[in-house]
Amino acid sequence: MYPKIKNRTFVFNDQDALKSIIAKPHEFIPYGNGRSYGDSALNNNIIYVKPYNYFIDFDENDGLLQVQSGVLLGEILEAFVPRGWFLKTTPGTKFITIGGAIAADIHGKNHHHEGCFSECIKEFKIMLPDGKIVSCSKETIPELFCATCGGHGLTGIILSAGIYLKKIRSKYIEQTTIKTKNLEETFNTFEEYYNAPYSVAWIDCLAKGSQMGKGLLMVGNFKKDNQLDYKEKNKFSIPFHFPSQALNNWSVRAFNWLYYNKIKEKISKQTVDLDTFFYPLDAISHWNRIYGRNGFLQYQLILPKNNSQEGLSKILKIISDSGKGSFLAVLKLCGKSNENYLSFPMEGYSFALDFKIEKGLFSLLDRLDKVVIEHHGRIYLSKDVRTSRQAFEQGYPQIEAFRKFRKRHKLGLKFQSLQSKRLGI
Repeated sequence: MYPKIKNRTFVFNDQDALKSIIAKPHEFIPYGNGRSYGDSALNNNIIYVKPYNYFIDFDENDGLLQVQSGVLLGEILEAFVPRGWFLKTTPGTKFITIGGAIAADIHGKNHHHEGCFSECIKEFKIMLPDGKIVSCSKETIPELFCATCGGHGLTGIILSAGIYLKKIRSKYIEQTTIKTKNLEETFNTFEEYYNAPYSVAWIDCLAKGSQMGKGLLMVGNFKKDNQLDYKEKNKFSIPFHFPSQALNNWSVRAFNWLYYNKIKEKISKQTVDLDTFFYPLDAISHWNRIYGRNGFLQYQLILPKNNSQEGLSKILKIISDSGKGSFLAVLKLCGKSNENYLSFPMEGYSFALDFKIEKGLFSLLDRLDKVVIEHHGRIYLSKDVRTSRQAFEQGYPQIEAFRKFRKRHKLGLKFQSLQSKRLGI
């Protein structure tokens, strides 16, 4: 629900139709399933990629799946989990397209072991501004690969991709939940469970004093019980927009208290299905309506490992003092950064929070930006809708190389988004 923009939508069903569209004298941005929260896939003219969604081929020997770029991750899971295959990298929602996963170079709960989505890509096909289609990989056209993965649609229209899946033997996850008392203990517990394939923590961002940064760390791995009868569960739907006043300091504190105290023991173990572990919010349709008609934004940052605890302590204090808390506050451990120009992760800790749009929010986030910059971190472009050009540039040291690539190939004449214009990308 934020921002709102009037646009024209162009749909194609084959490559010739797409070529005719981008020949028009307009600036475009490709748009998948609209789950990037910010303005990276918004413009006055959008090319709607989601209907371009055929499965092309699958090699059972090495798990190489060929699909068109409009295929959703959820569609891949529905088709391949019963056959014993899963995504090597997945974000917190399965309702994104393959093209969007590449454009955002998404990461998940296993980044410290598996890296970003670009690590599982064998190659992709992309249409350039002149209508030419090229097949691109790390080996064949490395500069285009590094610009497109994490490039948020600013290099061309991704048509299809070959991605490697991973073998699994269950639809269930063995999950261990560890209850932590403060931020230091949360960080220490992440490191203690570093070898767990998947890890993520929920943080009570309104806790203060000696309890600041307390949370629940959830680690897990696939079981090996050969139960693979996976199918999507029935969803609960939020039927209307909540009043804006419903989400306030008191209701968030109440939720956080209940969520934290639902775990009674220091360490608890349970078996959960993969949807519960990887995609908890996907079970609720229109969950964004709880933020009211003004909408919400997500603020996601990452700090280098040596600066993470100090920086996040300052960020949590600012948020707690402001009273503008978030009941969704997610901390993840990330591994080393890759070579892609605008990929988000670096070796350190990523922290994501949802805030409803309200008076005083942007000035609060400006204060958080300063802390991120001071601690040599960066903001995730896929979630961003308001960061200043200065704050953005200080977080992405390869931005000039990306700009030069765009200029050299005249990509800016054809592919632009509200975000690229705002940040001068």
